[in-house]
Amino acid sequence: MNRPAEFRSHVEASNWAPGNAPATPVASTPVVSTVATSRRKRAFDVMGSLAALLLFLPLLLTIALLVRLESSGPALFRQRRTGLNGQIFTVFKFRTMTVAEDGDTVRQATRGDARITRLGAILRKLSLDELPQLLNVLRGEMSLIGPRPHAVAHDETWGKLAPGYDRRFRARPGLTGYAAVCGFRGEVRELQAIIDRVDADNEYIDTWSFGLDMKIVWRTIPLIFSDTRAY
Repeated sequence: MNRPAEFRSHVEASNWAPGNAPATPVASTPVVSTVATSRRKRAFDVMGSLAALLLFLPLLLTIALLVRLESSGPALFRQRRTGLNGQIFTVFKFRTMTVAEDGDTVRQATRGDARITRLGAILRKLSLDELPQLLNVLRGEMSLIGPRPHAVAHDETWGKLAPGYDRRFRARPGLTGYAAVCGFRGEVRELQAIIDRVDADNEYIDTWSFGLDMKIVWRTIPLIFSDTRAY
């Protein structure tokens, strides 16, 4: 993929529905990658997630309490996601909506989505709803840096549309990733948006280095406060 030296900006959204795009063959079964087998990366994940959980424990408990007080339902939202080598796992997030979808059809969050609670809007804007995924990292289901995991229902749809989609399962999904800092995150409203995301994910896996992970972490920090695609 021809990518400029600086990270690419997000593609402009248009009205796109999966049913309007031609299906393309799903790639072959992923093979073992360096990013998935690196002991240095896994050690960084374990130490980093454990340190973050201890550091943010008061914040995690406070958010959990506020979620329970604002609306009925559990503090944590659980949903099936696809991980390394296509293995299904349960991702943890703070509940930000009045619904908890995890079936054959999962509707993406949209700008001004009525399902999002007032507290949920703040959590999503600052990506604080993702903090419980530190538990997924500690359990080895995720990494601090890697392709963002999608709902299983979305994997089944986008896997038929985006070439090389299943090659992104060669790495553990991450809390943040190369595609995210390139601007390819958030609501998918056109086919090109998911194609660009998949291309960035596979580029990350193919060119992975520990130094690249550190650059992605550095690039993620300003996005916490200024990413217009977080809603």
